[in-house]
Amino acid sequence: MVMRLAGDQRSGAVRTWLYIVAALVIAMVAVGGATRLTGSGLSITEWRPVTGAIPPLSEADWAAEFAKYKDTPQYNILNQGMGLSAFKVLYGWEWGHRLLGRLIGLVFFLPLTVFWWQGRISRRLGLGLLGLGVLGGLQGAIGWIMVASGLQPGMTAVAPLKLALHLTTASLILAGLVWLAAGERGGVLAPAAPRLRAGAALLPVLILLQIFLGGLVAGSHAGLVYNTWPTMDGALVPPMDSLFAIRPWIENFVDNHALVQFDHRMTAYLVILVAIVHAVHARMAGPAGVARRATGVAVLALAQAGLGVATLLLAVPLWAALTHQVLAMAILTMATVHARLSRGSGRVQPAAAGMPLGFEGLAGRGI
Repeated sequence: MVMRLAGDQRSGAVRTWLYIVAALVIAMVAVGGATRLTGSGLSITEWRPVTGAIPPLSEADWAAEFAKYKDTPQYNILNQGMGLSAFKVLYGWEWGHRLLGRLIGLVFFLPLTVFWWQGRISRRLGLGLLGLGVLGGLQGAIGWIMVASGLQPGMTAVAPLKLALHLTTASLILAGLVWLAAGERGGVLAPAAPRLRAGAALLPVLILLQIFLGGLVAGSHAGLVYNTWPTMDGALVPPMDSLFAIRPWIENFVDNHALVQFDHRMTAYLVILVAIVHAVHARMAGPAGVARRATGVAVLALAQAGLGVATLLLAVPLWAALTHQVLAMAILTMATVHARLSRGSGRVQPAAAGMPLGFEGLAGRGI
């Protein structure tokens, strides 16, 4: 028999589970960034969703995997003469990245099945979770399409556009998880004023756009050029013949280092401007919870911008690039929760219950 639980009993465990999956997605993004920065992403040349979970276990298995890698353009152009021990390091990063993806699938679908059977999943929440499950499966396929692009003749890395799509899809999954988790918050929270709700909704959209542009910067290695700030090669705005030097002009948005980096810089300024204006508006016109969340997003955006400048000036060291990528996920998480809670919450929870779990707990104090 399906168990019908009270609303507060349903939401607590489900919300905790959703935040655990979200944390694993952030870890997946971090490991994926390390895989890219270490040049490990092309070390596994096949897509084996099931059998690929088992790494090489014998010297013969390792020799076979290494032989496959030796047939790739990356090995022949960049890593000619690499030894087996160095290959094992590359392989370990990529295998760990794929294994974490499989783990996320299990941590998502197994509890989902149990919670659904127990009656803890509402119809609306269930539809959202099924949509995220489909998006997660699509993300695995996008990941392989991305890797396959780097195995083509003459390629030593994956295609920038496919890498940006892979990163953005992961970010969409993260945003979806925290949006649903915030919607399971206990207690009653009145919606913010329409203009505040609009500003809160705009921020995650801009942040997702900025993450996509950051993926283009990473994929094209545009962060390794124009390592000055606030100018680019001595100019605040590079000349048009530099920004659109490639023909056809549309390809400049992906392949032209100057335009790719310029777009990322300008969108960063836009995110900061919108976040600060929204925070000021919230502090002047909004309730305390909305003001705190808006201020938190603005502070994170400023910190991320400062870290981005440092990463650029230092020519993209591994630690700075990874921190920059993970902080982007933190900003997206905070902005998404803020946007969701700004719409209001109608779940009723006993007054003796503890502070809600996660970022939305910021809204509970003083409400």
